[in-house]
Amino acid sequence: MEFFHSVPRYRFMAVRKICYVISALIIVGSIAAEAIHGLNLAVDFTGGVVIEAAYTGTADLDGTRNALKSAGYSEVTVQNFGSSKDILVRLPPLGEKESPNAVTAKVESALQAVDASVQIRRTEVVGPQVGRELVVKGMQAMAITVLLILLYIAMRFRWKFGVGAVLATLHDPFVVIGVFALTGMTFDLTVLAAVLAVIGYSINETVVVFDRVRELFPVMRTETPEQVFDRAINETLSRTVITKVATLIVVVALYLFGGESLRGFGLALIVGIIAVTYSSMFVASGVALDLGSSHRDLMPSERATPIDDLP
Repeated sequence: MEFFHSVPRYRFMAVRKICYVISALIIVGSIAAEAIHGLNLAVDFTGGVVIEAAYTGTADLDGTRNALKSAGYSEVTVQNFGSSKDILVRLPPLGEKESPNAVTAKVESALQAVDASVQIRRTEVVGPQVGRELVVKGMQAMAITVLLILLYIAMRFRWKFGVGAVLATLHDPFVVIGVFALTGMTFDLTVLAAVLAVIGYSINETVVVFDRVRELFPVMRTETPEQVFDRAINETLSRTVITKVATLIVVVALYLFGGESLRGFGLALIVGIIAVTYSSMFVASGVALDLGSSHRDLMPSERATPIDDLP
């Protein structure tokens, strides 16, 4: 199946340096957002109590905060959850003498002062030790994923291609995490899973383009490396458009209709798919080209071989 009737001739590599600047600005912006705002870590990582409640009418967030502070919860976060009637209350970790049932009852009593018909739908408790362990394990999972991908790149490509693939692979998670830092959306275990999926998705896209580059270099010896890279990207463009649109349809539906618990996961994948498409075309390929990649890097037959002694 082809999206285009014929192979397009877009000059992707002609704008690669502009894309370098855009990527640098995005990464710097992501780092700044994380430094200034930080990530809104879910109770999965921080530990604490999460209570989901539903009012009969539009939730009064300020009134709910004041009611909970009057009940003794000074460090409390209250936000809408799904609809304007639903709220999510986040409390610090339980004390030694507190029980989940007692905290739920106390919170419900406080919320009834705002709306007598309020309903408690869910209570989730995560200890601080468990939260710290999840942070450590999450970082370990990301580190192991990146290391294994780097090992694969080292075995699969020459170093010039490998550098481009590594930069593209590191570029995409920065974009996703930066979006979450800017928007303040909750960063939980499902989002971390999406970030890991984006890393794998990124290297897959880069491999597709680089494999086509490797196929074209031997048959386009008279063309410049820039023309070869452009041709490779254009020849894989139909596949890129079809697969990305099909995947985006699924993840957008997941974001819109999957409920609040999957909204972060869907957003991370939406941003990741867009970032992966961009980086595989401009970052990975552009860096490999600017490092001087040519058909000599991919054709063993052209390497220098010992010359037999003359007769």
